[in-house]
Amino acid sequence: MLTIDGITIRLGGRPILEGASASIPHGARVGLIGRNGAGKSTLMKAIIGEIEPDDGAITRPSRSRLGYIAQEAPSGSVTPEEVVLAADVERAQLLEEAEHCTDPHRLGDVHERLLAIDAYSAPARAAKILSGLGFDEEMQRRPLDSYSGGWKMRVALGALLFSEPDVLLLDEPSNHLDLEATLWLENFLRTYPATLLVISHERDLLNKVVDHILHLQRGKLTIYPGGYDAFEKQKAERDAQQAAAKAAQDAQRARLQDYVARNSARASTAKQAQSRAKMLAKMQPIAALIEDPSLTFDFPSPAELRSPMISVDGAAVAYGDAPPVLKRLNLRIDADDRIALLGRNGNGKTTFARLLASQLAPVEGRVHASGKMKVGYFTQYQVEELASEATPLELMTRAMDGKTPAAVRAQLGRFGFSGPRATTKVELLSGGERARLALALITRDAPHLLILDEPTNHLDVDAREALVQSLNDYSGAVILISHDRHMVELTADRLVLVDGGTAKEYAGSMDDYIDFVLGRNQPKKDAKPDKPRPAASGSGNTRGKLRYVQSELARVEKAMAKLQSRCDEIDRAMCETAATGESAPSGLPMDDMLSQRAKIAADLEQAEAEWLTLGEKLEALQAD
Repeated sequence: MLTIDGITIRLGGRPILEGASASIPHGARVGLIGRNGAGKSTLMKAIIGEIEPDDGAITRPSRSRLGYIAQEAPSGSVTPEEVVLAADVERAQLLEEAEHCTDPHRLGDVHERLLAIDAYSAPARAAKILSGLGFDEEMQRRPLDSYSGGWKMRVALGALLFSEPDVLLLDEPSNHLDLEATLWLENFLRTYPATLLVISHERDLLNKVVDHILHLQRGKLTIYPGGYDAFEKQKAERDAQQAAAKAAQDAQRARLQDYVARNSARASTAKQAQSRAKMLAKMQPIAALIEDPSLTFDFPSPAELRSPMISVDGAAVAYGDAPPVLKRLNLRIDADDRIALLGRNGNGKTTFARLLASQLAPVEGRVHASGKMKVGYFTQYQVEELASEATPLELMTRAMDGKTPAAVRAQLGRFGFSGPRATTKVELLSGGERARLALALITRDAPHLLILDEPTNHLDVDAREALVQSLNDYSGAVILISHDRHMVELTADRLVLVDGGTAKEYAGSMDDYIDFVLGRNQPKKDAKPDKPRPAASGSGNTRGKLRYVQSELARVEKAMAKLQSRCDEIDRAMCETAATGESAPSGLPMDDMLSQRAKIAADLEQAEAEWLTLGEKLEALQAD
């Protein structure tokens, strides 16, 4: 059992943990959560012995091996495969000894131990872990120095998982992963055979992997059984009880204070008044629930803009004279679109986003964007490159040059930077606060299109929920790249898969895509698709199918409405061009409009056929 017994840790004179206690049973799978800056990473460093508590103690079973990723990523000419294999120190030592040992008895013992620890299958296990983290066979044999910092951290994670420590400690392990690698990691951790303590803000990971939530708040630790959804429910109940208790205590305090004030001066009641005054002095105040400004996101509404905002027709995009990263790109973005870009890191999602943001020009085809369109483009680099010595107020004043101080303050206030927070140096802000500041800066001009590349990396669970709500309230279009599938599911209504050197609309749902990535429900090569399968028994299965078909019907109906609207717009534009002889507002020539309309009509016909099929399925399920 891992025991945290009344530890207190102060950093820079400020208490981070105060008398915090918790017990983690052997084999438990615990999610450590808390607001940004609450002290989660500090607690984890104390567990591994990197920080010594000012008071209290942390104990764990003797001889247990702790596993934790160091802050510095591995580097050098070694390969990812070599780094991962070297993480099993005993195996490496035994193999080295086997090569030079001359004592036949000792050599027999060495080989026996190598067999016992399954040493000869280690390369296959290492390759499987690296493959799950996104390294193909060629990448596993490239030197580490050829990789970026994010990919090096994946190697460090792979080495840690391969070493299989008795207590596995992970601090935001999905921050450097794409959605596909995050899904693989989630499945890996679900079957991890030892104790797990993971700091994570991924709601899905916390629901599917952990069986306890360890909540760090105001320097104290509270453990809750179950995943994140169970914690949220229990926490809400506890908060309601706390609010009720505080209201009752405040009423009692007011009554006592009133009695003392009225009766202290009278001799007949002075003793009773003194007694009540002592009661007031001993009364321990119940803390009020605090409103957290880190949950503030308020995107300004853009001016209206005619659709399409962007049309991509047969475009290809490249860097310099290198071959195109993506080709055959076709996409239309309307003013109310919510599009998520799916695909592994390295497939070109960011490249496609930069093309849409006009940071890269097409080398083939064309990208037509409305001249009045404003784009707000968020990347992690913006968060990392914020001037550390400056304050949010100074940065926003420079960005909004010519605007009044009131307008500058108003934009900062939309993202929780009011009062002293606006004049705090960036270097003193948490990662989540810096992310909010970057979002405030890119939206200062009320953009029509938000392109968000991994916006949640530094945000806690509550802040992510607030961001989802704000995006859903935002009236412009959104292009989202995120490994947080909870956010994708709640904000995106179109999925675009970037894979194989191009980008195409993905017709399925996020659940379909997850099944595809994990290799579930894939048709077998020799399967006969037309042969009906027996229905599973149970009303729960029928209800699940019913909900799925209904959601698919709603998706197709929405797609049909959009396609029909596009057809109508092109028809009107062609009529205007034919009547006046002038170019259409879109700027497209008549031949291009005809070609575009034919393609949309074909898509509409296909959507209508799918709608009819789904309608028949729905009727059959309702009849059952």
